[in-house]
Amino acid sequence: MDIIFLRDLRIETVIGIYDWEREIKQTVVLDLEMATDIRKAAASDTIEDTLDYKAVAKRLIAFVEESSFQLVETLAERCAGIVLDEFDVPWVRLTLNKQGAVRGARDVGVIIERGSRG
Repeated sequence: MDIIFLRDLRIETVIGIYDWEREIKQTVVLDLEMATDIRKAAASDTIEDTLDYKAVAKRLIAFVEESSFQLVETLAERCAGIVLDEFDVPWVRLTLNKQGAVRGARDVGVIIERGSRG
């Protein structure tokens, strides 16, 4: 198994349980690791034979920007589902970081793994 990754994808969205959070946009940070087999792409040297990480990023940006979930857990689950369902990825590890959500802590969020590493 090979892994294609995206790190530090910053997206503005409405996220949170408090009334004041529902009125503003906050930045969430996504890190993704996605299982794939890069051998065909390495041999052909064409984008059509690989997982297009730019397409994944664009899709997630569009989804997250339009979302307004209360919980980071819900947003993470939906993002992982998009990657698995729309990009033919068998396994994904997704970290969703809501930086600054807890006073005194720089990072807070969830890490989820979905699918099978095969």
